[in-house]
Amino acid sequence: MRKNVLLLETVAEEALTVLQNNVNIFTGYDEASVTAALNNENIHAVITRGKGLINRPLMDACPHLEVVARCGVGLDNVDVAEATARKIMVINAPGSNAATMAEHTLSLMLMLMRNMYGSVFQVKQGNWNWRNQYAGDELNGKTLGVLGMGNIGKRVARLGEAFGMNVLYWSKSVQDLPYKYMDLEDVLRFSDVVSLHLPLNNETDNIMGEKQLGIMKTGSLLINTARGALIDHAALLQALNAGTIAGFAADVLPDEPPLQSMDIVRHPRSIITPHSASLTAATYRQICLLTINNVVAVLTGKTPEPGSVYNREALQ
Repeated sequence: MRKNVLLLETVAEEALTVLQNNVNIFTGYDEASVTAALNNENIHAVITRGKGLINRPLMDACPHLEVVARCGVGLDNVDVAEATARKIMVINAPGSNAATMAEHTLSLMLMLMRNMYGSVFQVKQGNWNWRNQYAGDELNGKTLGVLGMGNIGKRVARLGEAFGMNVLYWSKSVQDLPYKYMDLEDVLRFSDVVSLHLPLNNETDNIMGEKQLGIMKTGSLLINTARGALIDHAALLQALNAGTIAGFAADVLPDEPPLQSMDIVRHPRSIITPHSASLTAATYRQICLLTINNVVAVLTGKTPEPGSVYNREALQ
């Protein structure tokens, strides 16, 4: 008998084909369609991407739920603790976005350091003479401080090194890496560019507050492609206005789409992209296929890839 899957968001066409060939699909792209699906069928799996919430009320409505999944890495929109308590498998796609996230991070870094956005804008406005007042620098010879040395942090460090940067890092633990480990304050104190690659938890929430921003070198750059809430944005705005932080670039904000953060978005020394770093065609396809293949494995009695089951140890 085919199992039933509730899709809270669209997935890549190839991944959708895998689902169609193996399970019954019900879509819940809005509240009405979710309600309709839950009223008519016993749901065995729920799949989301970045917006659809898999929370306690949804789990209550799906008493036969075996697996919940996010086509992505972070699980902010999935109640992992509740799923684990109910013996529900939680699947994600760890490591699948490391390459594209690192590329995006370096892109933001280059745009800030070389004042690329300003240059392109001025030329589009017909101001070729902008070159006479251009002010920018280069990554070569600068010190890069990486906070968090997971898959993405390591790739960013390697790319920074390839650009001729001296790499320092701070993470939860010292790792066997060709980069110098320092405590957090020293990384901030000595880095020309600080790049955040930390998970968001009780220890890292607002880890870049007024004190930490004040420690950073005057004229340094701050990059965040991890989680918006890692930074106290009120303190960041003060630092940008004072000129102590020369530039800020991010793909994430504490409120998305931004309302409270609009002063940061509009700041002349900031570059903000709309949480799009992982939305490249190649990574979108890879993340969706990886996640869906593992969900189908669970629902058809096969073994999913061990690294894809986020709560595997807890369930054991």
